[in-house]
Amino acid sequence: MANDIFYTLVNNNQQYAQGKALHNASYPGPQPIKPAKRTAVIACMDARMDVEDILGLQTGDAHIIRNAGGIVTDDVIRCLVISHHLLDTQDVMVIHHTRCGMLSFTDELLRMGLEGDTKAVEILKSATGRDFTPCGCASHSPSGFHAFRGELEPLDAPVTEKQIERLEMDVRKSMSMILNHPWLPTEGKDKINVRGFIYDVDTGKLQEVSYPGTMGGF
Repeated sequence: MANDIFYTLVNNNQQYAQGKALHNASYPGPQPIKPAKRTAVIACMDARMDVEDILGLQTGDAHIIRNAGGIVTDDVIRCLVISHHLLDTQDVMVIHHTRCGMLSFTDELLRMGLEGDTKAVEILKSATGRDFTPCGCASHSPSGFHAFRGELEPLDAPVTEKQIERLEMDVRKSMSMILNHPWLPTEGKDKINVRGFIYDVDTGKLQEVSYPGTMGGF
């Protein structure tokens, strides 16, 4: 059953990449509270991604959970626990994408820039191509920005094998956090199924990420 929904969504994506519109944007009328496809999708907030269009989902089909990078944070886990245990979702898709802004900084670099470190400010200006205005103070929140591991690259850099490798590592990291959470079962009749993908913003296509595998080295 799990393979059926993943197959359907990937097939829908192939049609989307060919220019076909499967998502109906018009109001469908009242819908049940439980997602019809029993699916939750974790994806980046990037403006180039319209998850319903990319996967051919209709209103009421799935829970869409989005943040910067499509990162599995505490809040994403909170959402998944509610989504699964209370609203009956079973299948989880983790989707990162090429040219992601999370490849262009580190948590410490951004924090230091916000606090006013002049060297960090200059690096962030260079990486983003825009003025970076420091706030000149420290803050306890957010506790982290969850930038991707690996060597930094300029904002919106062209796709390379190294970029894909970094994205794959973080998709696996996110999958691992879901698959190893004690409140998200992966065995028994109530188990969830998790698959990870990279969306190419230049082609509109999804590429599946193998799991398990490397999540980065020190």
